[in-house]
Amino acid sequence: MNPTPDNLGLEEADKEQRYVHSVYNKIATHFSDTRFKPWPVIERFITDLPAGSIGADVGCGNGKYLGLRTGDIFVMGTDHSESLVDICRQRQHKCMVSDGLDLPYIDDAFDFAISIAVIHHFAFQKRREMAARELLRILRPGGRVLVFAWAMEQNGRRKFEQGVQDVLVPWVVPGSRQKDGSERVCQHYYHLFKEGKLPALFQSVGGCAIEQVGYDRDN
Repeated sequence: MNPTPDNLGLEEADKEQRYVHSVYNKIATHFSDTRFKPWPVIERFITDLPAGSIGADVGCGNGKYLGLRTGDIFVMGTDHSESLVDICRQRQHKCMVSDGLDLPYIDDAFDFAISIAVIHHFAFQKRREMAARELLRILRPGGRVLVFAWAMEQNGRRKFEQGVQDVLVPWVVPGSRQKDGSERVCQHYYHLFKEGKLPALFQSVGGCAIEQVGYDRDN
């Protein structure tokens, strides 16, 4: 199944609740089973951090990055999905349920933050700006943040309609096949970032310098 354009006439928070948060709670176990190997760029970022660093993983999913340097650095995870947070806790990670637009931390709390495949789930530009501000707010002066998001320019197995940035990506629910052969499918909202738009988003909210921009892999 290929992604389709997002033509949903919904308010921003309602769209995210129905086509992001609710979906992750439904697919958490299968999603977690498919997310087990750290991406090399992120693993390298964490490996290169000084010992004793304190960080936040915002939108930590199943916590695959929370345990990379246990006892050497401290990382607190947050995710909007109660089901994914439960998986993190079962793995003995420090994690709590939280909205990425209102993180439960004081200003200047962390040496670093990561937010991997999260900001593209915010349905409107102003909410993506709010998410970027929150990531910067919780960093101490001189702190670093690593952000990944889905790109519009990609040549993977998914076929996106040219020029369409807001899409619904189907996720087939495992074990849902019916006698007639049909399967239960959850539609998952994504905003595809055009080249240069993610760093531009952070520059637009101010208070940061862009160290590096790159394209790591197809989504």
